[in-house]
Amino acid sequence: MTSMSSRCAQTSGRTLCQSTSKQSAVLKKCNPLKSRVQSLSLRKTASRSVVRSTCASTEAEAEVASGNGASSAEVSLAACATSTAAVHAAERIGRPQVSDSLTTPCVQTSTYWFENTDDLIAYNEGRLKSYEYGRYGNPTAEVAAQKIQELEGAEDCIISASGMCSATTMLLALVPQGGHIVTTTDCYRRTRQFIQTLLPKMGITATVLDPSDYEGLERALEEHDVSLYFSESPTNPYLRCVDIPLIAKLCHAKGALVCIDGTFATPMNQQAIAMGADLVLSSATKYLAGHNDVLAGALAGTKEAIAPVRALHFVLGGVIDGHAAYLLIRGLKTLGLRIERANATALRLAKRLEAHPKVTKVHYPGLESHPDHATATAQMKGFGGVLSFEVDGDRKATSDFIDACKLPYIAPSLGGVESLIEQPAVISYWDYTQEERLSYGIVDNLVRYACGIEEYEDIEADILQALDSMP
Repeated sequence: MTSMSSRCAQTSGRTLCQSTSKQSAVLKKCNPLKSRVQSLSLRKTASRSVVRSTCASTEAEAEVASGNGASSAEVSLAACATSTAAVHAAERIGRPQVSDSLTTPCVQTSTYWFENTDDLIAYNEGRLKSYEYGRYGNPTAEVAAQKIQELEGAEDCIISASGMCSATTMLLALVPQGGHIVTTTDCYRRTRQFIQTLLPKMGITATVLDPSDYEGLERALEEHDVSLYFSESPTNPYLRCVDIPLIAKLCHAKGALVCIDGTFATPMNQQAIAMGADLVLSSATKYLAGHNDVLAGALAGTKEAIAPVRALHFVLGGVIDGHAAYLLIRGLKTLGLRIERANATALRLAKRLEAHPKVTKVHYPGLESHPDHATATAQMKGFGGVLSFEVDGDRKATSDFIDACKLPYIAPSLGGVESLIEQPAVISYWDYTQEERLSYGIVDNLVRYACGIEEYEDIEADILQALDSMP
């Protein structure tokens, strides 16, 4: 009988044998997906000398399989019906190993199985690296999380179904009942909505400051038991930038955590953790995935800060599925190239628009006229691919300008390969009155432009012709 320590496959009349002990050693250097798939394959083939079909077509084959060490589960399927074979055939021991796949495979499953109870107990006791249920982990998602962790220079990372899922889970996990947070005036609308309408139901209060109001931050830290400082940098839609090292110094002195939403920056432009932040949040839907075809969120940071968020994440269940994680990995591979193009395009466009007579103001941290230009220059390698500007006109004239642009899509979001354009007063704040919009700093003639990867000359020409069409 063939040795149990080797796996043999008959290929074109030749016997190919590979030592399972040697493969096991290689597993230690593999990523989580390879470790999971290969360890399962090795574990389930080590006790079999011949790799065979799951469902034997005859009783004779079953007897041969039994004599060669096949498991009772396989033998019991020897005389299975066709419909049963359709469920189990080729999958119990016939699954291919994927260590030679160039791309990280997509593990699209809701649950994971164990060959026996001893394996399950070993998993529960931490002696077996595996997965149990899709809400608690996915090999493809784990690769995506580790990639983002590396990019952010973090100790740990958890990814979820959307940026808002990451944000809300983080806030719920890190701010106790009756706690207090500090945030900034310019931010994503849904984040503000969660902080102002849902957190108060748990007795959580907030101090809302101008992004550059550091004296206000000091007062808030003195007057309240602050659990968390949370701000975007750059912010949405005015691209304000906060002084991360100063904020970290002030907050840590009072025992408060610092979380920076780096969606607009990405780790290619800004390393918030290296500057003192405990956590970096990203809507991975945007630049990280980069193709407008994925919803995902990411939270990277210290192990201590991530641990309670992960525990709550398992309860709330806002998980990313394997296919979305696969697409996220795909997008991350070209992040550097896309950000380089976006940085260059947005800066050139901002300078061109600032000199245009029909543009009254441009909001972009790469411009010297921006209130946080010095801060952005000190802590960012590039200024990102999003800019906002105000045209010389009312709401209707601004809408007409946007309609005259032919290259970008009128759509929310940003960070994809296609350029997107929007009028915040219409697309994000239409259900608010003009007075309410103004209270949040949203003027009717504001335009947000998210640069894609198109040639700069095409983007500029299209915007200029649209501006020329304005009266």
